[in-house]
Amino acid sequence: MSRDILAIADLDAGALEAILDLSTRAELGRPLAGQGVALLFQKPSARTRNSMEMATVQLGGHPVTIHKDEIGLGTRETAEDVARTLACYHSVIAARVADHGLLERMAAAVATPVLNMLSDSDHPLQALADLLTIRQLLGSLAGARIAWVGDANNVCRSLAQGCAKLGAELRVASPEGYGFSTAEADGLGIRQTADPAEAVTGASIVYTDVWVSMGQDCEAEARRAALSAYRVDDALMARAGDAWFLHCLPARRGEEVTDAVMDGPRSAVWRQAENRMHTARGAMAWMMGGES
Repeated sequence: MSRDILAIADLDAGALEAILDLSTRAELGRPLAGQGVALLFQKPSARTRNSMEMATVQLGGHPVTIHKDEIGLGTRETAEDVARTLACYHSVIAARVADHGLLERMAAAVATPVLNMLSDSDHPLQALADLLTIRQLLGSLAGARIAWVGDANNVCRSLAQGCAKLGAELRVASPEGYGFSTAEADGLGIRQTADPAEAVTGASIVYTDVWVSMGQDCEAEARRAALSAYRVDDALMARAGDAWFLHCLPARRGEEVTDAVMDGPRSAVWRQAENRMHTARGAMAWMMGGES
């Protein structure tokens, strides 16, 4: 059975800890020596492409980046046939897609491990980097209190799933219509509120993301209006006390976060960005059969 990573929810706590442990090791050998890794992008990327290409090279493999107009995933060819073709050449298939269902269809069609580089519902690679960063900053995830401020999006969902498995507390502050459903929040043990100050009080980590993500441009005006009170600034950080600030990037400075917070002494966003490469390496090493 292949070790796919489509969502953090699909991993048990032991697998999640193993991936994080592998991500901290400077030497993992060359489990991808002489092998290819297909990197299929329906959506553009900066951190994901660079971190995945470098992680592949560090594991001895050869990354092949494929743009959406080169393959026609789900249009020129079915998701299943694309996966079967790529499996002829590659030992890992990674895809960044608009529809999570495409990843599930690809994974069902082949024995080659399939890795989610982002979908509309989940972003497990980002969550792995977030969890590693929090563990580095605080020493442990167990008992950590994390506040998410803004839209409860795919990044927030993957982080919430990781927190639930590893014993961290996540509080989410969102306006009405931008949070999780009550059922999903209860299932993940998330404490939701409409008040950012309430969410960050006593938190060790304050996390936010853009108000308008890729593919949401038609909603931009409504989103900015709804989320305008959810900007992370010095005053909000002061409510948290001695907290660290995280952002998955890219940031729209002046919207969801101020320059003073992004560039301040308690910002860990660049460590978080670097950890995208380390956790991509750890994830692929685990997918290839590695253990911590």
